[in-house]
Amino acid sequence: MAKDRLLGFKVNPLKMRRVRNFVANRRAYISLYIFMALFVLSLFAEFIANDKPVILMSGGRIYFPVFKDYSETVFGGEFEIDADYHDPFVQDLIKESGWMIWPVIPYRYDTISYDLEVPAPAPPSRQHWLGTDDQGHDIIALVIYGFRISVIFGLILTFFSSVVGIIAGAVQGYFGGLVDLLFQRFIEMWSSLPLLYLLIILTSILAPSFGLLLLIMLLFRWLSLVGVVRAEFLRARNFDFVRAAKALGVSNAMIMFRHILPNAMVSTLTFLPFILNGSIVALTSLDFLGLGLPPSSPSLGRLLAQGKANLQAPWIGITSFVVLAVMLSLLIFVGEGVRDAFDPRRNIS
Repeated sequence: MAKDRLLGFKVNPLKMRRVRNFVANRRAYISLYIFMALFVLSLFAEFIANDKPVILMSGGRIYFPVFKDYSETVFGGEFEIDADYHDPFVQDLIKESGWMIWPVIPYRYDTISYDLEVPAPAPPSRQHWLGTDDQGHDIIALVIYGFRISVIFGLILTFFSSVVGIIAGAVQGYFGGLVDLLFQRFIEMWSSLPLLYLLIILTSILAPSFGLLLLIMLLFRWLSLVGVVRAEFLRARNFDFVRAAKALGVSNAMIMFRHILPNAMVSTLTFLPFILNGSIVALTSLDFLGLGLPPSSPSLGRLLAQGKANLQAPWIGITSFVVLAVMLSLLIFVGEGVRDAFDPRRNIS
């Protein structure tokens, strides 16, 4: 009985077999844990890499600069501007009657280090463990924030593109005939549009932003799952249980999304990690070309471009390459594990 339970909930034997198959793939199982641990840590980037203390006490009061900006006058300064906690004058004001607890890395992705011993890009040192880029930004902070925005962008794009692709493929496969024919011709024309040229045109007219880039990518990424879902619905539309449901007067929407879709989701789920991987690669590529997120945003692609432009500073290119290689490899390993877990020919007891 214990074998049929997962996290205290009763699970049917088929799902338990898939879970056991995935866990038995140690490479995929460990890769999932490592990727999730890195992503969860990146969600708390402000507490790991920040140019503001996590907490401080001054004048008998507790402050949380991570959550709120405080002016210099709050700590006894003279100017009504946001306090610069790296300024020795502000630090002395706070230490006179209190203390500060800094993050592990006392820099944000956009913090410029003005006290470098050598001109930027500075090599790795005790102050900057992986060095700085050519603008004096700490590379570790750039990697942490860039990793977070890349994964979040990939997850959002994967989710919405999967929803649109599943609906489009379901409509094509279920109704078939003229609907399928017209939809296929539309997909052929739509997929032939040059995405890169459209991005160049749109970014020259509109200010680039996270939402705009996500919308543009969504217009094309939804095609990834259409073929798979369409094939599954074409195969299942003539099954006996579908004909029986039609004879009983069940609506088309109910048949599509309650009876046929669960069968199609098996093949669909195996593609999701690879679609996520492709979404992250697409964002990185666009940022590398200067067509992605705004210049003020942290970006692994822009860091990679800086490594290309500063060959005399190999730590920039090596760091960005290693981070991207590890992140994408972990997702590939997870995708292979999910694919094997749903393979009916595998049965790990």
